[in-house]
Amino acid sequence: MANILLDKVVAITGASSGIGRATAIACASQGARLLLHHLDTPEAFRDAESVLEELRTVGPDSKHHLFAADITKDGTATELVQKAVSKHGRLDSLVNNAGICTFSPYQDVSRSLLERHMSVNFTAAYLLTQAAAKQMAKQSQGGSIVNIASITAVLGSAQLTHYSPTKAAILGMSVSYGVAFGQKAIRINSVCPGTIETTMNKADLDQGTKRAEMAARVPLCRLGKPEDVAKAVVFFASDLSQYVTGQHLLVDGGASINYQ
Repeated sequence: MANILLDKVVAITGASSGIGRATAIACASQGARLLLHHLDTPEAFRDAESVLEELRTVGPDSKHHLFAADITKDGTATELVQKAVSKHGRLDSLVNNAGICTFSPYQDVSRSLLERHMSVNFTAAYLLTQAAAKQMAKQSQGGSIVNIASITAVLGSAQLTHYSPTKAAILGMSVSYGVAFGQKAIRINSVCPGTIETTMNKADLDQGTKRAEMAARVPLCRLGKPEDVAKAVVFFASDLSQYVTGQHLLVDGGASINYQ
């Protein structure tokens, strides 16, 4: 099916690289108009500009805009929604993709590391969802919110005791928000990626035979790509999922079902 997001306005956080970048390209290829959030740093700006350059091969770049900000700062959530509305007139979908993941043994996890992960991965997503829902509630067509959670929201990882709870919180938020604003035709769902080859986890996968070991656990015999996750996001952002809310979808190549 082509253009299943035709003229829908989609805001994506953390859109300059990895899953966010792939999601931007996937949404644009289906006809969406985008607001692409990125960190307010020179490197992130260059990466975001390169995303826009790639999007020019998909369609007119006048359909897409950048938004630089720290999502943990007060007021950013409201500003992002206002920017989407000022540029496009409405907001049809929010993709809460921005996140951080630092690998650490539990003994070495400091309070500041824990709070930083909670602030970026959960609190910011909560406030962005709240702001987006307020706008969508004013719109007759409602909207869709898609959260990028993680396989570690449902399965344990010894090196991620500080990260996993932030993603589990995303799932809890999604089911409660799903009940809270269902009457406004606003849907909220989560995608839980398995091990995806991104810059974020490259250092971990590069350790010894880690990459091969992780791939060996996957029934589909490979690690995931950002594009694998992006396809699931497109489904949840589109009207194909108009009777789906409060759910989470594991995009992990079957890793979560492999008990060996």
